Amino acid sequence: MKVASVLLPLPLPEAFDYGVPDDWELGIGDHVVVPLGPRRVRGLVQEIREVTGSNRRLREIEERLDVPAVPPSAMAFLDWAARWTLTPPGEMAFLATRGLWSPHPRAERRLRRVAGRDPARPTEARSRALATLGDDEAASMADLARAAGVSAGVIKGLMDEGVLEVAEIQPALPFGVPDPEFSATQLSADQAAAARRLAGAIDSRTFAPVLLDGVTGSGKTEVYLEAVAHLLRQEPDAQVLILLPEIALTQALMRRIEARFGAPPAEWHSSVPPPVRRQVWEGVRSGEAHLVVGARSALFLPFRSLRMIVVDEEHDGSFKQEQGIVYHARDLAVARASQSQALVVLASATPSLETLTNAEQGRYDWVRLAARHGAAVLPDIDLIDLRATPPDKGRWLSPPLVEAMVETLAKGEQSLLFLNRRGYAPVVLCRACGERMTAPDSDSWLVEHRYTGRLVCHLTGFSMPKPSHCPACGAADSLVSIGPGVERIAEEAAERFPEARIEVFSSDTVPDAAAARDLVRRMTEGEIDILVATQAAAKGHNFPNLTLVGVVDADLGLKGGDLRAAERTFQLLIQAAGRAGRADRPGRALLQTWLPEHPVMQALKAMDRDAFTQAEGDGRRLMGLPPYGRLAALIVSSADAEALDRVCLDLARRIPTAERVEVYGPADAPLALVRGRRRKRFLVRADRDVDVQAYLRAWLAEFKLPASVRLRVDVDPYSFL
Repeated sequence: MKVASVLLPLPLPEAFDYGVPDDWELGIGDHVVVPLGPRRVRGLVQEIREVTGSNRRLREIEERLDVPAVPPSAMAFLDWAARWTLTPPGEMAFLATRGLWSPHPRAERRLRRVAGRDPARPTEARSRALATLGDDEAASMADLARAAGVSAGVIKGLMDEGVLEVAEIQPALPFGVPDPEFSATQLSADQAAAARRLAGAIDSRTFAPVLLDGVTGSGKTEVYLEAVAHLLRQEPDAQVLILLPEIALTQALMRRIEARFGAPPAEWHSSVPPPVRRQVWEGVRSGEAHLVVGARSALFLPFRSLRMIVVDEEHDGSFKQEQGIVYHARDLAVARASQSQALVVLASATPSLETLTNAEQGRYDWVRLAARHGAAVLPDIDLIDLRATPPDKGRWLSPPLVEAMVETLAKGEQSLLFLNRRGYAPVVLCRACGERMTAPDSDSWLVEHRYTGRLVCHLTGFSMPKPSHCPACGAADSLVSIGPGVERIAEEAAERFPEARIEVFSSDTVPDAAAARDLVRRMTEGEIDILVATQAAAKGHNFPNLTLVGVVDADLGLKGGDLRAAERTFQLLIQAAGRAGRADRPGRALLQTWLPEHPVMQALKAMDRDAFTQAEGDGRRLMGLPPYGRLAALIVSSADAEALDRVCLDLARRIPTAERVEVYGPADAPLALVRGRRRKRFLVRADRDVDVQAYLRAWLAEFKLPASVRLRVDVDPYSFL
């Protein structure tokens, strides 16, 4: 008899076995319905095998669903990803099929001409409407009336006479077939050489990891798009995935791809409407979608002929998924390319230390672009010592930065004020009793958002109107805002420059792709004088008239005990400074800092990335930390503090003894209370060649977790909260 191992969308450690009816044709990746206790559950076939002499009585699969199967290559990747991240395989598999269960796009009702039918009374208005529509076109009633300049009554009369009929038109696919010859880009000599390196890797038809290392403005996008064009010339059926860290970046890249290849690529991220997500999922499965631009979850789409993956801004921490299934999209992209024998391009002006180490040790090919494209030059970076020239009381912009902004505005050029902190103020205190406003059942501070008049927790999403009295002592009008967010900086800029056109670019003010596209357009076309922004604007955007970047609090990212604090600060500030000066306009960046002597600040001032990465790498190597060692975290949480302590004690007793592995904890997490749940952490440190996943499996084997306690495993953690 045939037995199928079926993955179920549940936190189960393995697939369940079911019998396959004798007359069924069933394959790996097929969608089925199986019985599970009294329920019927949708599942995904992981394996099919013949068995003989089994003494187990298996329940049979009840239904095979008539939907596209997940390709075997995609199934193999999902299995690997589940094992790498220690995720229940059923949950990982169904992450990859969510788009399939979105609704189909609705057919659109359109009017079209009925062949051989003419109006009984061919008035001027009727004739104009019919001429506007044409014989083979279709349009909505409103669009036709507006285009022809007639009333809806005219259109309705033609429908009543049977001259026009309503037709159900299926919506067009949201992507097209790319033409590699549509609009070739003129590359510089350095860009052309880099593109040839990528083309050679494509032609090898083997797994090829490449670091595309180019300064901001060097034209990395043109280089990898030229490689895409080369691939499509050689293999018209090939598929390419381009991963971006921010949804806000997708629109600009979508436009560049359409201008280069004459057709829009498929788009995949959380803001894409569900019916379109279904079209994209099915298009990727069928091979009709050749180019896909998306966020990290696009990595799990069912590609049938994946030949190239680009991870743009590969250093960006946004590629790490922290909620639900925990994974790093960059690392999984390299693994998927390896399984598909494909090219993977990791592109960045500030590569992660992990990627740089792989390139230095020869595991990745290293392609460099050392100069900006065309006449553009890198910006000058200067430090503003806030100890010598502090802002005025109650202000946040120092005199040298204000003076530079005055000069920039006088020349008709644009300024960017960068502060990676949303809202108006990060802390709200009571001046009477000292109470700090925090989210209910959480340790996180409430951030004031003055535009909406609310206090918001950026961790849990909780929000409330700003109260008029202190909830602790009852004092009236005693709540004061401490510190600046982008809204507060925009307020100060408006006071200092009342004639300037000022906008704020953050996830609060630009909530979706359409809003991001509009703001970027207005900035590019010169409709904004001063842009106050978080990291949403610090990467990937090209503003030709932006010549001044002012970093309000350059020390912000250095605070706390994060392993990657210095690295992230250096990367983010280089990216922010890199927005200044494109084309023929030189740029400058001014960084306000209380710590100008800090190694990160000195490296930024000198634009000496090599010196910084060398010093940072030496420190990590000494401690055996990534990329010279490995980390993993266990985060245990419960609303029941006693149950949490018991579980942590039991886990501590079970810690396996192994060479070159150290386990720290359990200790309270820095955010020890979130949504009413207490949190504790174990941190595992191991040498680079240790199989951390195997160690964790041995530790957690046979461990029974109480229902009141949750355990989350984070391999290679990026957040230590």
